[in-house]
Parts: sequence; C-alpha cells; structure tokens
Amino acid sequence: MRTLIFRSTAPFLAALMILFSVFVTLRGHNDPGGGFIGGLIAASAFMMYGIAAGVKYVRRALHFHPLTIAGFGLTLSACSGLLSLPFAEPFMTSQWAFPSILGVEIALSTPMFFDIGVYFVVLGGLSSIALKLEEE
Repeated sequence: MRTLIFRSTAPFLAALMILFSVFVTLRGHNDPGGGFIGGLIAASAFMMYGIAAGVKYVRRALHFHPLTIAGFGLTLSACSGLLSLPFAEPFMTSQWAFPSILGVEIALSTPMFFDIGVYFVVLGGLSSIALKLEEE
C-alpha cells in the first residue's frame, strides 16, 4: 500500500499523531490517558510512517535504537519511584514540586515522570517489534 497519496500524507499524519500522543501522555492521571495510551499512539504513528516510507526512514526519524528508547523509559520510571525514598516514604509515593519559571508556577510530579517513562517503554518496545517485522 505505497500509493502516492499515502506516501505524501503519512509524514504529516504521523507528526499529528505524535503531537496528540504527547498531549494524551501529559494529561495522564487527571483525565483519561497516560503513558501507555500515548505510547501506543506514537508507536502506531511510526508504524504507519514505516508502511508508507520504509524501515530506514523510520529508524532515521527515531534517532535512537528502539530498545535504547525503551531502556531509557524503564530507567526513568524506576527513578521516579525511587524519589520517595529520601523522604522516608514508601516506594512510588507521589512527590510534588511547584517551581516558578518566568513567573508561572509549574506543577512537577513523580507520577508525570512515571507516565513519561511508560510512554518511552511502550514506544520503544512496539517500534522494535514493528520494525523487525517490517524488515522481514
């Protein structure tokens, strides 16, 4: 299914899907969404782009090996759970910080970093599987 229309629209659709996956990931624990669903959307965007353009273009778009992305996500998720230990609280207890950047208060939390880690694990794992299947 490498028609001209699909090959020319797939990069734009993939970019929109990745942008939407970041939105879904960051709204995480407060509304429906989170790292798993966001990672699925992003992985499907790269799969669609791979079907349209080919595996080598997807590998170039990812910049890193998919398993490296998954490993980074696993490390980030585990470290977000470890941040509660210095405060003598149980593992994976939520920690919050409210830094002020340019006069705007930003809420940072360990659940958000956990969701971002899950996002990268799902994106890396599914992209690795899809790229291996597409190569053969």
